[in-house]
Amino acid sequence: MVDYTVTVYTGDLAFAGTFNNVYIKLVGTDGESEHTWLERLKGVISFSTAAVVASFTVSCPVSIGKLVLIEIDKQPHFIFPEDSWFPAKVEVKSPEGDTYNFPIYRWIPDSEVHRFKEGTALRVFEDDHHPGKEIRELEILQRREEYRWDVYLEGIPHCIRSEGPLDLPDEVQFSFTKLTEFRFTAAAGLVELELEKFYQSTKNWPDIDAIHRVFGSKRTKISDYVQDHWKEDAFFGYQFLNGMNPMLIQRCSVLPNNFPVSDDMVFLGGQCSLADEMKKGNIFLCDYKRLDGLKTNNINGKKQYLTAPLVLLHKTPDDDLVPIAIQLKQTPADDNPIFFPTDSEYDWLTAKIFVRSADFNEHQLNVHLLRTHLLAEVFAVSLLRNMPMVHPLYKLLVPHTRYTLQINNLARKNLISKTGSFTKFAASGGEGMRTLLKRSLSSVTYRSLCIPDDIADRGLGDVPNFYYRDDGLKLWDIIHRFVQGVLSFYYKNDTEVQRDSELQKWILDISEHGFLSQAGTGIPESFTTVTELVKFVTMVIFTCSGQHSAVNAGQYDYGGWMPNNPLTLQCPPPTTKGTTSETTMLKTFPDVNTTVHGMAVVWLLSRQSTDSVFLGQYPEELFSEKMPCKLMEDFQKDLHELSEAITDRNEDLKVPYTYLDPKVVENSVAL
Repeated sequence: MVDYTVTVYTGDLAFAGTFNNVYIKLVGTDGESEHTWLERLKGVISFSTAAVVASFTVSCPVSIGKLVLIEIDKQPHFIFPEDSWFPAKVEVKSPEGDTYNFPIYRWIPDSEVHRFKEGTALRVFEDDHHPGKEIRELEILQRREEYRWDVYLEGIPHCIRSEGPLDLPDEVQFSFTKLTEFRFTAAAGLVELELEKFYQSTKNWPDIDAIHRVFGSKRTKISDYVQDHWKEDAFFGYQFLNGMNPMLIQRCSVLPNNFPVSDDMVFLGGQCSLADEMKKGNIFLCDYKRLDGLKTNNINGKKQYLTAPLVLLHKTPDDDLVPIAIQLKQTPADDNPIFFPTDSEYDWLTAKIFVRSADFNEHQLNVHLLRTHLLAEVFAVSLLRNMPMVHPLYKLLVPHTRYTLQINNLARKNLISKTGSFTKFAASGGEGMRTLLKRSLSSVTYRSLCIPDDIADRGLGDVPNFYYRDDGLKLWDIIHRFVQGVLSFYYKNDTEVQRDSELQKWILDISEHGFLSQAGTGIPESFTTVTELVKFVTMVIFTCSGQHSAVNAGQYDYGGWMPNNPLTLQCPPPTTKGTTSETTMLKTFPDVNTTVHGMAVVWLLSRQSTDSVFLGQYPEELFSEKMPCKLMEDFQKDLHELSEAITDRNEDLKVPYTYLDPKVVENSVAL
């Protein structure tokens, strides 16, 4: 007889243990063990609590060779009913002295036999042992049943087919901790912000002090700064670089034909000219053309207003970025004046308020929802449909899918559905939302998703005080080095990439279901080289981690103070100058109930769970080989050094930029 030492690790999750009887069978290249009950010596307590580790001996008449897979099942004890169990991994030491790892990390809710392959990563063309190959094929077939594509709205990325969060496969649902902490309703946010008494008030704000009093319940250092400086031109310009939406601003070398700004309008006294400042690289443009002509919402029985502004900005000798001209609608006309800092206080402030409201809607639907949440779901569903657990790309990318399917399911239910908070309370809610999402997808290119290419294409490589760019490029490089190391370990040449049919199905699914096979996006439909693969996987990880953090984490910081980020406006933009005042501004702001609902949503969306997993953390030990494990250690070291550098830099900033600090960047789109 020969003995195999089997060590079973139950996951460290709430209710992860089981009182059921657990059985195992070892399958090797030369045979298999008996179906062995693991509790007969230690009783039902072996797996009864979370994070428990239990070792057993499985004996065989002779060696069964190199271990290929294990079969696990559990059966109800005669005393205890069937319950769910979350095994993390199984480790087996053979009589020859070899150690085999079997990562599991999923719930086993039933009495069926579940098969798990040994953890050494294998691509499809090298998985030639018959039982293992069969398990691989069956796993993919099962996954394609569990993870099916659905069309939520024609013209936008496809999503997972599901009746609701509880209909999702167990392995992708929230943990008990996450579910308990994250009550995704506006009502929950209203309670936490102590705003329940305002949620039915359809009145206008009587004065700014009334907004101050409501805003005071939950504040951050940055939200306090926003409250104090929201009217200032320099802070208005700063937000295009380091606020919630750093994705729109671009260097301007030629004025758009529909933005007729002349030198005497913006440079009084002839001290400089637009042409000269453009040549020096000091003129920048933000164009909200995707918002043009959107059908706007009706809230509290009143029509809402949303403009499609053009904003011209100038970099001053002090390296401030300040607005110098704002046109609120796309078509020049007598009733569409261009506003300047020299206009009256409220004319200029009102113009900036309309820009900030436009930015809120562009940010939420295009920059945040579409370019991070919806694309992350596409990456996740395609991975889960096409990659078995043993595939190296599955091991590399699955940590970046954590909670994404459930958070998006909740968003479709509670934010953008017919009765969702965004639909009810944002200017672009409803039909406008659907139109904007379709327009936004048609504008997405591969280069715009890769921060080095995007920064270059927008001409922003040398703009001072652009911390999103500085931190984002460094983070991209760190991720790229890590991905290159891991994938180059598994793919020694381009031919191996081309031979991997599972890999090719993954990217084809993404092209078809994420980008709807649109021509001109630059999104690949197949991979032919290792270099192409490395760049695309880097983009996926950056999108799901750093990019999402950059456009999500600051929502309450910059949007909690409503005047800086109105989700809707109730009066049309001024058609002539000299007609605005504090009174008209207050009437233009959203009603009280609309404001507090907006505050509640951005508060909830900015909160991290206590069970968050941050970039570079790998609580699930999916890789067995020494090289990828060493690369993970190097990755963590590089991330730590970047975090320290960001912390040191922020000490000297009036407004710290923290959203790309690896210690606060989650691994996945999880909120």
